Amino acid sequence: MPFRYLQHIATADIAFEAWGKDLPELFRSAADAVTNTMVSDLESIAPGKKLEFDVSHEDLDLLLFNFLQELVYFKDAQKLLLRVPEVSITRGKSGYTLKASAFGEELDAEKHHLIVDVKAITLYRFAVRRVEKGWEATVVVDV
Repeated sequence: MPFRYLQHIATADIAFEAWGKDLPELFRSAADAVTNTMVSDLESIAPGKKLEFDVSHEDLDLLLFNFLQELVYFKDAQKLLLRVPEVSITRGKSGYTLKASAFGEELDAEKHHLIVDVKAITLYRFAVRRVEKGWEATVVVDV
């Protein structure tokens, strides 16, 4: 897995670090980490429904923040658990735009072994950074 959960960063929340060789891989890894915070087996999420969505922001770190918040929104508003296999990121004059293709299905407590409910992505210790092997992010989620 291109992410790992971090201990001793947040007492009542869950923190993780995600990485990728490029930005799309980093964003996909972070999306899986958020979903895996809620569901123990990512493979239990069937590709029943396909969604496409866009998010944008002038700052790269807040683009990731908005993207992850979108996953929480779909879980809350439509009860959808999503995987995100396709992400493209472009940079323009006004900042970054992300286009994502996601698949998933409605949350089913009998099918999906639920761990916790992610309420929100927080800005506490939130960071996106370029590293020697690509990109890394640190994220804390409110549960």
